[in-house]
Amino acid sequence: MGNRGKSRNYREVDGILILDKPIGCSSNQALQQVRKLFRARKAGHCGSLDPLATGVLPICLGEATKFSSYLLAANKTYRATCRLGQTTTTGDAEGNVIDSALVRVDEAQIRKTLELFVGQIEQVPPMHSALKHQGKRLYQLAREGIQVERTARRVQIHRLELCAFSEQSLSIEVCCSKGTYIRTLAEDIGIALGCGAHVSSLHRSSVDSFVEQDAVSIPQLELLALQGLDQLDNLLLPLSSALMQFPEVMLEPSASIDIRHGKRIMLARTELSGLCRLVSRGGRFIGLGELASNGELSAKRLINTAR
Repeated sequence: MGNRGKSRNYREVDGILILDKPIGCSSNQALQQVRKLFRARKAGHCGSLDPLATGVLPICLGEATKFSSYLLAANKTYRATCRLGQTTTTGDAEGNVIDSALVRVDEAQIRKTLELFVGQIEQVPPMHSALKHQGKRLYQLAREGIQVERTARRVQIHRLELCAFSEQSLSIEVCCSKGTYIRTLAEDIGIALGCGAHVSSLHRSSVDSFVEQDAVSIPQLELLALQGLDQLDNLLLPLSSALMQFPEVMLEPSASIDIRHGKRIMLARTELSGLCRLVSRGGRFIGLGELASNGELSAKRLINTAR
C-alpha cells in the first residue's frame, strides 16, 4: 500500500535536465534527488561520474530516456587536477596511497608526455569501475580484495591540454570519446613521467553540446521546487536536444501517421542516409528514424505522442 501510494505522487514528465552534480554523491544518488524533486515517474542519467567528480550530468526524464544511449556515446570534456608522485588504490584521491616517488619533471617534459596520449590510445579499465566481470561489478570485486584481468580498450583523446603545473600537481583539460577513464589517463601519464600520479579533483565541463554554463545545481532545484513544478519544468530541454548531431527530416501528416504505425515510407530526392530526427510538418518532434541509401525511411525509436 505504501509503495503504491508513493508511486501515485509521481507524474509523467518529459525532457532533459543538465545537472551540475555535486561532489560526494554518486550519479545515481544525484539522479534520485532530481527524480524526487520533479516527481518524475521515469528517469535516467547519461554517463556516470564518480563521487569525487563534479559537473555536467544530463538527466533524462520520461520519454527522453529512450534516447539516453546517444548521450552516453557522446564526446565529453573534463578538467582534472593530477597529484604527481603518488599512486593510489583507486587512481583518485578516494583511495589509499600505495606508492610514492620524487617528482623530477619540468613543464617541457610534461607537455611532451601529454602529446603521447593524444589520438587513439588503449586503456585498461580500472578495477574501481562499474564494468562487470561474471555478473559482478569490478568495484565490488575490488572492495573484496579481488583483482581480475581486464582487456585493454581503445579510446580517442581528441584534445589534451596542460592548464597549470606546480611542483607536485598538474591540471589538464581533456576532450575524449565515450569509455575514457580519466583516472586511468592520469595514472598512465604518471607512469610515463616516472613518478606516478592520481586524480585529486575532476570536473566534467561538457557532454556533447551540453555545457556547464547551462547546468543547474541541486540547491537551485530545491529552491525552485518550493515555487511549484512549473518552475522546474521550465528548466527542461526538449527531447530532440539529445539528437542534434543527426539531420532533421520533416514529414507530412500522412507520412507521420504511417511511421507511427510501423510502416516504411519512401522519401523523394534525399541525399541523406543513416539516423535522422523526425519532425512533423508542425514542428513537433516524433522520434528517431533511419534512412536507407535508396530513400526508404523507417522508425528507429519513437516517442509516445499520446500524452
